[in-house]
Amino acid sequence: MSAPTAPPSPRRAALVFIFVTVLLDILAMGMIIPVLPGIVEGFLNGDTARASEVFGLFSTVWALMQFVFSPVLGALSDRYGRRAVILVSNFGLGLDYILMALASSLHWLFVGRVISGITAASISTASAYIADVTPPEKRAASFGMIGAAFGVGFVLGPALGGVLGGVDPRMPFWVSAALSLANAMYGLFVLPESLPPERRKAFSWRRANPVGALNLLRSNREVQGLASVHFLYNLAHVALPSVFVLYGSYRFGWDQRTVGLTMAGVGLCSLFVQGGLVRPLVKKVGERRALLLGLSFGAVGFTIYGLAPTGHLFWLGVPVMSLWGLFGPASQGLMSSRISQSEQGQLQGALSSLMGIAGMIGPTIFTQTFAYFIGPRLDWNLPGAPFLFATLLLIFAIALAGRATRSRGEAAPVTSIPTAG
Repeated sequence: MSAPTAPPSPRRAALVFIFVTVLLDILAMGMIIPVLPGIVEGFLNGDTARASEVFGLFSTVWALMQFVFSPVLGALSDRYGRRAVILVSNFGLGLDYILMALASSLHWLFVGRVISGITAASISTASAYIADVTPPEKRAASFGMIGAAFGVGFVLGPALGGVLGGVDPRMPFWVSAALSLANAMYGLFVLPESLPPERRKAFSWRRANPVGALNLLRSNREVQGLASVHFLYNLAHVALPSVFVLYGSYRFGWDQRTVGLTMAGVGLCSLFVQGGLVRPLVKKVGERRALLLGLSFGAVGFTIYGLAPTGHLFWLGVPVMSLWGLFGPASQGLMSSRISQSEQGQLQGALSSLMGIAGMIGPTIFTQTFAYFIGPRLDWNLPGAPFLFATLLLIFAIALAGRATRSRGEAAPVTSIPTAG
């Protein structure tokens, strides 16, 4: 029996499920952060240097899977509906965490990370679901819900993973598996289909491969410009996970506890912005101004991070940086209103591919920048150089965004074109 089709207005239970799905995906990712490096090191007999290289490979491959499979899952959801893709991904993610919990060798752990990168690509389908059931003028606020889920997951995930890992390094994987499978079972009963058959689009490998999916972003000037801004945003964002721990330890002498508390503060401020400020601010100033404000606050925040002489001044930059969160929901709202309903999955997959590219090249760029500016080759020391480089990226992004959205409002949003399934 086919799943019921959602009515034009969003169903609260379904949207709550989408929020919980993204939350559990991010929570599970965060839970394994404290324990995965130690497990890798254990397989390598305590060789920390080798473990660092292997862990870096794990991160790169995970980002590569996001790049390759996000558009595939997006195109599949455009053809077969969002519900099936989301639920299969949830079940797959739960089974994958079981595989990693039982992994008896580094090779099996590697396979688990590959599968995790594929199944986690379903976040783009969750975004397409929101675009299906939310009017264009309210999408920025609804996309902010996904940002709030990211904030909660990144706050609770590492903390919970550290506690569970202290009991057993494999326990975070078991808990993540249980949460993902329970969420999938729940979704079987509460998640209606959001994409009716008349709005679906035939699956094509030309559209589903990463290069083909990215062609959609060139469909009009505004979308192409915003996609470029989206890439710069994601590339700048990589600076934080790439060098944050090293920077805090080197410049301020922070220990693991201080780093963890600072990360929790970042997550809480982000949650406040995404969950409480996005909706009223976007409603008051509009998506274009919210987007530009978000990028501007990000540039100021990175500047504070890079120049702060003390840890206390660095912390002052945290609430400023959190307002960067206005960008994501506003940009997604603008782009989704310029793409037909039958291509929302492809759009979200293409955006996730851009994030995957940034995730593959960003860590090398920022870690090498950090190493160069604290190394012996310079007569002066500038450990905040990676954050200042991120500032420059965002300044360039502001200029691009202003140009791409200058004529915003002169053309009507794209309406959905019924496509035969």
